[in-house]
Amino acid sequence: MRSEAPVVLTLTGLEAGYGRIRALHGIDLEVRAGEVVTLLGANGAGKTTTLKAISGLIRPTAGSIKFEGQELIGKKASDIARMGMVHVPEGRHVLRGLSVRENLELGGFTVADPAVRRQRLEHAFSLFPILEERQHQDGSLLSGGEQQMLAIGRALMHGPRLLLLDEPSMGLAPKLVLETFRIIKELNKTGVTILLVEQNARLALKLASFGYVLETGRIRLSGEAAALAADNSIVEAYLGA
Repeated sequence: MRSEAPVVLTLTGLEAGYGRIRALHGIDLEVRAGEVVTLLGANGAGKTTTLKAISGLIRPTAGSIKFEGQELIGKKASDIARMGMVHVPEGRHVLRGLSVRENLELGGFTVADPAVRRQRLEHAFSLFPILEERQHQDGSLLSGGEQQMLAIGRALMHGPRLLLLDEPSMGLAPKLVLETFRIIKELNKTGVTILLVEQNARLALKLASFGYVLETGRIRLSGEAAALAADNSIVEAYLGA
């Protein structure tokens, strides 16, 4: 059974796109407190567009997005992040020319209390010891896996209650993929709710409690992650994994 925890994120009839191209066609989705919910589908299904619409990076054309009961449509991305929802985008976006520590500190620029910033930096270093070891190195010179750790650590500097993760395993070696998923699981255990977009369907469904399958901008399937993972015909037909 799905958790009866409070719903923290609700999408209702969400439509969005790019110019005249409509990428999302009436998305309905919800995430409950403490869950890992995965959003799956083939390339071009609308997964990244959904996260961008939620976090304010693109403006929806119809529908509603509510985070902890507050409507997000019309709010700036920076204001949404301050509300406690943080987006780790596909591609990591580590800033060249800034050290690992500076990249992390940039994630906490909205936090007024220096003590809180220090506490969150220490937390990031405790989760990712390699980042503390390489804190003075240019962040862009890290390996792909280390850059993914840096991107997640930078997001944690905001103190998110809901974390949007877009393709965290993309381009990583298999061993690093497993480590990344272990870290995501540990974050969830600390109380961070997670909406995960991921091409590796089997690993995502193993981690998540609930899943949605997108196809050409529409939700085609939803259900408990274990049930979706157990149906091989669904995995092969919709997820390509």
